[in-house]
Amino acid sequence: MSNDNELVVRLDKWLHSARFYKTRSLATQMVEGGKVTYNGQRTKPSRQVEIGAQITLQKGNEKITVIVQELSNRRTAYKVAQNYYQETPESVALREQIAEQRRIDKMSYTASAHKPNKKERRTLQKFKIDRSSLDNYK
Repeated sequence: MSNDNELVVRLDKWLHSARFYKTRSLATQMVEGGKVTYNGQRTKPSRQVEIGAQITLQKGNEKITVIVQELSNRRTAYKVAQNYYQETPESVALREQIAEQRRIDKMSYTASAHKPNKKERRTLQKFKIDRSSLDNYK
């Protein structure tokens, strides 16, 4: 890595080198699909990344907001790649809160002791149809 001031890095390359996405083509798809924002706005994969920029990305159910600390267009070890960005405290708190909520939901879930029979299946289907019709009126 040469001097950071003269290094020009595309957004998709930076996301790949910072190890947010496994391949550059996957990073490109996520940026084009609107899953990645640069300073709060949708952008293109060819956008040049600058130090201090805020990048928000969505990976599955998680929404991560990071501040760019270093530029690199080369994929390196995970320990080194962690130095390329700093996650915002709000993002960390939100992810921990969501993880805790998932843990609570998982603990409160009780699996059925048996597979629903024909009558129970029909009751469930009727209940789901009734709920979906209520959603249309909101």
